[in-house]
Amino acid sequence: GRDASRAFATGDFTAAGLVDDVSALSPGELLALRGWLRFYSDNYSPVGKLVGRFYDENGAPTEALKQAEAAMEEALKLQAEGEQRKQQFPPCNSEWSSAKGSRFWCSRESGGVKRDWAGVPRQLFQPGARGGRCVCVRSTGPPWGTLGTGQHSDRGDLDNPLLQEYQGCDPLAPQCVLAV
Repeated sequence: GRDASRAFATGDFTAAGLVDDVSALSPGELLALRGWLRFYSDNYSPVGKLVGRFYDENGAPTEALKQAEAAMEEALKLQAEGEQRKQQFPPCNSEWSSAKGSRFWCSRESGGVKRDWAGVPRQLFQPGARGGRCVCVRSTGPPWGTLGTGQHSDRGDLDNPLLQEYQGCDPLAPQCVLAV
């Protein structure tokens, strides 16, 4: 047998990609590999363990397997944080035309996130990311994560330091048009 775990995550089934080293995979690739592991464990009966990077000659897990499993758990945490961030800051609806420019707007279902508020468009700048992306931000009520914890400014998440208003747009309007 040959372990080609990396190829299941990267899609690289060339000789260079058919390897068992998964240490440099991204969190998304680790989650893809985890999905394949679940698929095989759910649908096939194990017949043994392949001696190599992940199991020793006695069938015991190696340090590399423990590190890969820990990396997969960390990827799951990052995924959960991303889902939570998407609930707090759902993506804006957007359209662009050469005649009118860019238009961003928020609705109660923009970004595929159903909620009881529409919000206003803002640019979200996340540490380590290039540029900002348009998100919908609650403009009333307490900031995210502070529900029922006392006094607040009743400005929703507008004061979040990762957010920036669009130049030339009404800061409380549910849409923003940036002309060409």
